[in-house]
Amino acid sequence: MFDAIDRKILDVLQEDSSLPIATVAERVGLSSGPCWRRIKRLEEKGVIKRRVAVVDRRKLNLATTVFIAVKAPRHAAEWSEAFRRVIDGFPEVVEAWRLTGDIDYLLKVVVPDVAAYDGFYQRLITRLDFSNISASIAMEEMKFTTAMPTTYME
Repeated sequence: MFDAIDRKILDVLQEDSSLPIATVAERVGLSSGPCWRRIKRLEEKGVIKRRVAVVDRRKLNLATTVFIAVKAPRHAAEWSEAFRRVIDGFPEVVEAWRLTGDIDYLLKVVVPDVAAYDGFYQRLITRLDFSNISASIAMEEMKFTTAMPTTYME
């Protein structure tokens, strides 16, 4: 279904999706037309979901990252859907995961500082009941990438 050239195209685009087709094609060893068709096929298949700009959160005054572990008061579809709607209303929540294990959900939140996190927390707890919420403030970003490994593609 996908081959080594598709993987190379994805690697190049994940590094810089603003490159002209001719540059991508040159880097992967194709001419522009076939490269463009492959990119369109990757988009049609949903492999490429969208193209975005990755911004420096610190330049947006969002220097503090907080990971929030949430325990639901009950495991019910209606609570989960309500939680989804609540967190969708908070732009500070940049990632949200439903998990197995001791915690039910993990949120990644970006804010300017601890005071802003406290304001976020106060707004969050007024919108829904929780069994428990605990937060960990990130001290150092050791690795950050939006690029996915392409070596596992089939």
